[in-house]
Amino acid sequence: MTAVRPDIAPKQAPEATKFPTGFVWGAATAAYQVEGAAAEDGRTPSIWDTFSRTPGKVRNGDTGDIAADHYHLYRDDVALMKRLGLKAYRFSISWSRVQPTGRGPAVQRGLDFYRKLVDELLEAGITPVATLYHWDLPQELEDAGGWPQRVTADRFTDYAAIMAGALGDRVGTWTTFNEPWCSAFLGYGSGVHAPGRTEPASALRAAHHLNLAHGRAIEVLRGQLPAAVQTSVTLNLHQVRPLTASAADADAARRIDAVGNRIFTGPMLRGEYPEDLIADTRHLVDWSRLVQDGDLAAISRPVDLLGVNYYTPTLVSTPAEGSGDTRNDGHGASDYSPWPGSEHVAFHLAEGKERTAMNWSIDPNGLYSLLMDVTRDHPGLPLMVTENGAAFDDYVSPEGRVEDPERIAYLHGHLDAVQRAVADGADVRGYFLWSLMDNFEWAYGYSKRFGAVYVDYASQRRIPKASAHWYADVIRRHGLPPTGPA
Repeated sequence: MTAVRPDIAPKQAPEATKFPTGFVWGAATAAYQVEGAAAEDGRTPSIWDTFSRTPGKVRNGDTGDIAADHYHLYRDDVALMKRLGLKAYRFSISWSRVQPTGRGPAVQRGLDFYRKLVDELLEAGITPVATLYHWDLPQELEDAGGWPQRVTADRFTDYAAIMAGALGDRVGTWTTFNEPWCSAFLGYGSGVHAPGRTEPASALRAAHHLNLAHGRAIEVLRGQLPAAVQTSVTLNLHQVRPLTASAADADAARRIDAVGNRIFTGPMLRGEYPEDLIADTRHLVDWSRLVQDGDLAAISRPVDLLGVNYYTPTLVSTPAEGSGDTRNDGHGASDYSPWPGSEHVAFHLAEGKERTAMNWSIDPNGLYSLLMDVTRDHPGLPLMVTENGAAFDDYVSPEGRVEDPERIAYLHGHLDAVQRAVADGADVRGYFLWSLMDNFEWAYGYSKRFGAVYVDYASQRRIPKASAHWYADVIRRHGLPPTGPA
């Protein structure tokens, strides 16, 4: 089932600039994107099952019902990871697979899948990194109001306790949420992600309750897990730039930074919501009622690592009057904005930059700047690049190979950016390529391929792309090739 070339890595690697000792090399996936087995062993629908089955929501009517069938092929997939030399695998847990209604006792068959996956990883010498939530809320909790309702944070706290008890003896790094910005603002603001609601006030309430759930989960993990276990959260921090040096464009960048970044880093890392965010959005929510006594203390419980996801910078301006669409922000077409309180901001693609199949500008310097900005704003906080990668129009050649030089160039440029940030003082502990394999790309269905491993969905055959072999070589060297990308 797994096709791997015997020459994944050279027997001898020439000298290269090394990454720090202990730097972790990994790859990442998410449960709904790869697992399949959507109705097996007690699993019930999540909001993404419902959303993807709603006509017109996902390209070509695709669903994650089968995806990459990782649920059944996980042993093959772990063997492939080992062949590629991965040191860590970042996966997410399907909440509705282990706690189908989002409340009550766990389903042991669901827990057993993750136990078996983690045991297989450990046997292969690969460190498991578990994410509790990657956007797949149990549908019953959405039916009760979803993340805009405070009680959902209570349910998530219970779920975190279940997973800590089930995998706490096996998993040494835990992430509460992956990209809560997407859950709140694409799910409840623009509606391009599940559950598909277009309610700006609900999006802001969802953001606060995701923050609250994060903090409460950190308390649970810290209370149940060994002291050596590391806790984290992963944020898709926007590397925001004004289009021009004008005061108006600078204010547009401030607004997007507030609702894209500081709405999470403020309460999580500083124990406060930014005053300008509150001012920009007070017409939508009453923050004095939304944020209850004790919330900020709970949200700001310390984490051991901050996960940073980066793909492309965010270039913004205040639009000229009558300039047309202001929502071309790379987050999917919608008549509704995912930026409550800043709907008038215009988004731009940088001129002169190559682009991915997602039409995202390729700019490694954005990752360097982002890592340095976080280091400046939160000194002493260890970082992990938990997602970085690109979609391109990959295909299998008549010889059965997948050549993807654009992805190799993308990865080389971004790893060089990480290395430069480390040299300039950023405490970056590791890098996780997105994604290990092609998978269900949310509202784009199977039309976009981010994987280092090609998946033939009809046969479920895995074919490592040229970039997978290149990345394996980087891991073996513990550094970039001295001659640049192939």
